[in-house]
Amino acid sequence: MTMKHLITAAAIALSVMFLAVGGAPALAQPAPPKAAPLGAPVGAAAPLAAPTTAVTVNQTGGTSAPTAEGFSIVHMFLNADIIVKAVMSLLFLASLWSWAIIINKWLALRAVQRQASQFEKTFWSGLSLDELHTQIAARNEHPMSAVFTAALREWKRAFENGPPRESRLGGIKERIEKAMSVTILRETDGLEHQLGFLATVGATAPFVGLFGTVWGIMNAFTAIAARHNTTLSVVAPGIAEALFATAMGLLAAIPAVIFYNWFTNQIVRYTGRLEAFADEFSAILGRQLDEKAVR
Repeated sequence: MTMKHLITAAAIALSVMFLAVGGAPALAQPAPPKAAPLGAPVGAAAPLAAPTTAVTVNQTGGTSAPTAEGFSIVHMFLNADIIVKAVMSLLFLASLWSWAIIINKWLALRAVQRQASQFEKTFWSGLSLDELHTQIAARNEHPMSAVFTAALREWKRAFENGPPRESRLGGIKERIEKAMSVTILRETDGLEHQLGFLATVGATAPFVGLFGTVWGIMNAFTAIAARHNTTLSVVAPGIAEALFATAMGLLAAIPAVIFYNWFTNQIVRYTGRLEAFADEFSAILGRQLDEKAVR
């Protein structure tokens, strides 16, 4: 091999090495993509398991969200403004006293209606007026027996000096009717006692609750202006107090209105029952006066 051939071979070898090292990125075909790994690399650590116990997360900024206890009735009352507390306390006391009146009046009306039915059964049993007076005067406990006693007392006064003259019968009958009418008014007035409180609560409690609502909303807007924050945790307490005051007003008013109307209707019906008995008893006494009068 001559020197010329050696130099040519060396030049070709250098050219091939140059192309293999320096020009490979431009001329080489792109390598096929690698297959996805079928398993974890050897020596790689296994992923940690999810924690099985509760993890406590501490908030590092802002205002914490209100908890469920923060919106309880007791918590809202304790944290409320003094005006809202006064409104809630007033409505609670009004509702409590209303329910006391409702229960007492319901029991009283049931009692007088039951006693009236028993009295009418005894009255129409055929006993004489003197026997009825002996039985009823000892236990004059309900309005119908009071009407009977008042009429019979006036009737007996007419016979204190003997049988009345026929010319005096008109005055005697009028006095008997007056005595029964006054007794009916007095007894029904006792049944209507304290119903005015129910009417007052039913008419005013919603507006008292509305006042608490307006005051609570004012507090909510004041908190927004003071903190420059409109998040729920800032607005919600005042709104909750406002809505709770409204709810208390309705809870006090609704039962008061319902039972006031019901009691009024029952008393009107019972008054009509008393007046019907008074008319019948007046007719019986008038008939006996006519029979015993001296002409």
